[in-house]
Amino acid sequence: MYMMRDVILNFAKQFTFRPVIENKKRLKKPKQLIIAGMGGSALAGDILKSRCRSLPIVVHRNYGLPPMDYKILKQYLVIVSSYSGNTEEAIDVFKTALKKRIPLAVLTTGGTLLTLAQQSNVPYVQLPSTGIQPRSASGYSFMGLVALLQDKKLLAEAEALSVTLKPARYKRKGKTLSGNIKGKIPVIYASQANEAVAYNWKIKFNETGKIPAFYNVFPELNHNEMTGFDVKQTTEKLSRLFCFIFLKDKKDPKRIQRRMEILEKIYKARGLPLETVAIEGATPFDRIFSSLVLSDWTAYYTAEGYNFDPEHVPMVEEFKALLKKY
Repeated sequence: MYMMRDVILNFAKQFTFRPVIENKKRLKKPKQLIIAGMGGSALAGDILKSRCRSLPIVVHRNYGLPPMDYKILKQYLVIVSSYSGNTEEAIDVFKTALKKRIPLAVLTTGGTLLTLAQQSNVPYVQLPSTGIQPRSASGYSFMGLVALLQDKKLLAEAEALSVTLKPARYKRKGKTLSGNIKGKIPVIYASQANEAVAYNWKIKFNETGKIPAFYNVFPELNHNEMTGFDVKQTTEKLSRLFCFIFLKDKKDPKRIQRRMEILEKIYKARGLPLETVAIEGATPFDRIFSSLVLSDWTAYYTAEGYNFDPEHVPMVEEFKALLKKY
């Protein structure tokens, strides 16, 4: 438990990592990206997609490659991200892309994926192997990802987080929030622009907090999900299982902000527990990563409140062991 706390406290130091691109001469400067990874190894891709909305980015969480025409696929750079280097789906993506001669690059600490990249002379960034969980290494992964983009301005903006991001500042707020939602299943709501942030909150509750959690985005949820919480006598017990975390962003379009305010009033009128969390910061990266640090603290104290180990994911390991037997 204390290791996870220290990882959160020291998270900003990950942005001091200076990635080295091996086989750089073979690296294609990307105009379109497919970022392939699973679990925590794909989170950096979500964040990049949220930040660089004008750059066509596909975050691929599966075997093989996205179902695209070969002529279109060849226009993409496929970045295969696996923190351990041994993720089954990521290795399959690498082998498929290599066979089809799709431009490739790799992000990993080692394992099979590093060996394959070295043997095939594929460009790669080797991430620091510190023993932390992939979801906790999103700073390292993000720095490696931005380096592969070869965008110096974006890299400088990310590097600045090593100074501007102060994880300890969000510790108390995370502890309070975890206490407020204890005994409930959190549902995180955000704008579509902040979908990556909301999804990261969900993942942290699942992996660190070891509890069910869900997310959705405006305006789509106003056309379906919210009707499931129109509390009635026969469904009241179901609705009372949930609480809601609204991620509010003053940068969101006014129409989205208005939708959030209206739904907040509707939910409160029905007695549904609701918390609002502001997304704040001087730069886009400040805004994204400060919210993610707050999610780390909230999930950490959630695990503590239920007497769970916040770091390890035994159910994932159990699943992997069973998968090998089939």
